[in-house]
Amino acid sequence: MRRLLIPLLLMLPLGLANAGTAEVRIEKMKFVPEEVRVKAGDTVVWKSYERRGYHTVWFKDEGLAESEPMFPEESWQRNFDKAGTYTYICGPHPEMIGRVIVE
Repeated sequence: MRRLLIPLLLMLPLGLANAGTAEVRIEKMKFVPEEVRVKAGDTVVWKSYERRGYHTVWFKDEGLAESEPMFPEESWQRNFDKAGTYTYICGPHPEMIGRVIVE
């Protein structure tokens, strides 16, 4: 098995092998942390830790579609390839605001 794994890892693009993941928790009607910093190529995962109801992640200013509703224990993710600041809201609860800063 190890003989197969090493060649497969060597075939991965360097950027993909170094990509990271950050989690944003949805709890108590907030994105926690409200601001997350990642590197280009990283993925951010939003996961609902609420007891009931649902939330979404919506990069409205970018003109992107709103995520599917996330009920308790469900998640949604997005990869960020380009440096910049990305502000988002929860569609049903627009007072919930978050920001992803990609360096």
